[in-house]
Amino acid sequence: MSSTSVWEYQGCLFPSVKYDTASLDYAWKEFEVRDTDVFNITYPKSGTTWMQEILTLIHSNGDPALSHSVPSWERVPWIEHTSGRGYLEHRPSPRLISSHLPAQLFPKSFFTSKAKAIYTVRNPRDILVSLHFFSGMTGFLDKDEDLDQLLSKFLRGKVIYGSWFDHIKGWLEVKDHLNLLLLSYEELLQDLRGSVVRICDFLGRQLDEAAIDSVVENATFKTMKDNKMANYSLVPKEFMDVQKSAFLRKGISGDWKNHFTPSMRESFEAAYKEAMKDIKVKFMWDSCQEDGITQR
Repeated sequence: MSSTSVWEYQGCLFPSVKYDTASLDYAWKEFEVRDTDVFNITYPKSGTTWMQEILTLIHSNGDPALSHSVPSWERVPWIEHTSGRGYLEHRPSPRLISSHLPAQLFPKSFFTSKAKAIYTVRNPRDILVSLHFFSGMTGFLDKDEDLDQLLSKFLRGKVIYGSWFDHIKGWLEVKDHLNLLLLSYEELLQDLRGSVVRICDFLGRQLDEAAIDSVVENATFKTMKDNKMANYSLVPKEFMDVQKSAFLRKGISGDWKNHFTPSMRESFEAAYKEAMKDIKVKFMWDSCQEDGITQR
């Protein structure tokens, strides 16, 4: 990525569009978290839009009217965007808030509040592939033609929002002291209904069976892909060109196997094992073997 596409704040890289020092200072130092706030926290390309839909539908008791009439980035806005203050400052509770921020740059007031957060994780191999296609359809990130080149940057943390390893380890270190629910993208794929019930329980939301059915139906990948309020087709072409690559591209797990070369697999596996050796949490992708490569 060139100096024109990203810039650095507190050692972390951010896109040059929708972020500035004032917006990040506001999110980190000034934002007053309410005990009723609900945060949707992810590393980029880990299911942020999916969780925005799920949270919207749960808080609407399954009614899809809002999710089909208001863009996802307005319903569950990013606190660190330049538009965050305007969307959130006077919004009635409960506020639904998205963020890609690492724990060390997250709103300081969150850590002394009773607010709740859902941290969605995803197989970093799939994140890398998704980021590759995402970079190619945006007008504000440089596209690495060679996925292997992006892999090198990813493993060094020289991508937007910094190192995936640092991001996940930072949140895992503090999760036991917070009202934080850890979910994975793969769990959502495997059992969306069960995941929705789990989220409802965490949030203290009592939805009847019909409402839960509606949440699930309207939060499927196909429904979101066809929903212009979630598929980013409303964004001007110069910022996101969905003709180059759909924002909601496949919605699957394991696509990395279609793109990684044997050398890429070997490089990633070595870096993953070293970086995650002290992490006690086991993820769904840790328990399987892919073509002879043991995933810890």
